[in-house]
Amino acid sequence: MVLMLIGYAAVAMAEGRVLHLADVERAAQAHQPQLLAARTSTLAAESRVDQAGAALLPQVNATAQYQRKTGNIAANPGTYSPTKSSTSLAPTYDAYNIGVTASQLLYDFGQTRDRIAVAQAGRDVLRSGEKAAELQVVAGVRRAFFVAQAQKAVLAVARENLANQQRHQTQIQGFVKVGTRPDIDLVQAKTNVANAEVGVITAQNNYDGARAQLNQAAGLVGNTDFDVGDEQLPAVAGEEQPLAPLMDKAVVQRPEMEVLSQQKRQQDLQLQLVHHNLWPTIAATAGATEVGITIGGMVPNWNLGAVVTWPIFQGGINKAQVREAQANLQNIAAQESVQVLQIQTDIEQARLAVGAQKATISAAEVADLNAKELLRMAEARYNAGVSSMLELNDTQLAATSAAVQLVTARFNLSMARAQLLAALGLP
Repeated sequence: MVLMLIGYAAVAMAEGRVLHLADVERAAQAHQPQLLAARTSTLAAESRVDQAGAALLPQVNATAQYQRKTGNIAANPGTYSPTKSSTSLAPTYDAYNIGVTASQLLYDFGQTRDRIAVAQAGRDVLRSGEKAAELQVVAGVRRAFFVAQAQKAVLAVARENLANQQRHQTQIQGFVKVGTRPDIDLVQAKTNVANAEVGVITAQNNYDGARAQLNQAAGLVGNTDFDVGDEQLPAVAGEEQPLAPLMDKAVVQRPEMEVLSQQKRQQDLQLQLVHHNLWPTIAATAGATEVGITIGGMVPNWNLGAVVTWPIFQGGINKAQVREAQANLQNIAAQESVQVLQIQTDIEQARLAVGAQKATISAAEVADLNAKELLRMAEARYNAGVSSMLELNDTQLAATSAAVQLVTARFNLSMARAQLLAALGLP
């Protein structure tokens, strides 16, 4: 928690506490829990590789045993014993047994090497998944950033609208006082100011909420006492290209395809391991013991040997494991087809959205400029007494709507480009 607070402070130390997109992306890569979880999964997989390789090294175990037991003699069935069996529960004796055993795998027809390779492939799957998680986190941060940026712009429009309505009220109050405008115009102006104040409050609340969502997306702990920067995503290389060349790039770059490729490799190695499990393993063994009824009277022994273990029949488990691995390979092939179709859809939607929003911005800029000019003209006409309060209100509403429309178009373009970057598998 302390480290996260320090990280939050580090990205918000700029004058005025302005968070820029690059700052938030870096913070998310360092603190976002989803990404941290993916990284720890990869670390766990690294440990599984080491676990699989441990079988290649010597295995040494030490034991020490103490017992208090009776010394009754029991005749074994089928053997002659001149001594009668005894059944007394007394006297009892101490018994000590201390031993060390060691074994070393000599040869197993590649079984352990296969297990290591399977574990390494599993680790690589998670590494690729980590890349996919990072892209998802970055995409989520960008979305939250641009939502906050759009809400900030809407708040500016609301404040500008309030300032205009207050200015209108002041002017109309003067006109009513000298008798050039009816009282109803002043009542309408006051209503417009009140509505504009409500609009500012709503926009401010939306901006605060969007900044809280940005904190969550970036994995930051802290308040929303900051502003977001005004930067936009630059044009994506190839955003105006047709679908085919973009698909070629995405199939290579998307980490989801890399995950499936690594999963396929893992299943191939698993299938190879299943076949090798049918062969024997050869190991050398050694041991040393000391046994006795007193610590000072223990008798030493040692042994050397070799063990061959060959699984002749295990109930058909190997055939079932082969079928499982083959089915998994078929499943991965189907997932690859599904992923390719998804990539195609993602790219096509993002590419079309970029083109549409670029055209929309051009039209929205013209509409915003014209709406501001109409408002200026309507204000002049009203001040000259040749237009009504209704005309002034309509042009003010049109100017506000045009400004919001321009904000929305710019937001949508940034989001479309962020979507295209994610579809292409680019950070």
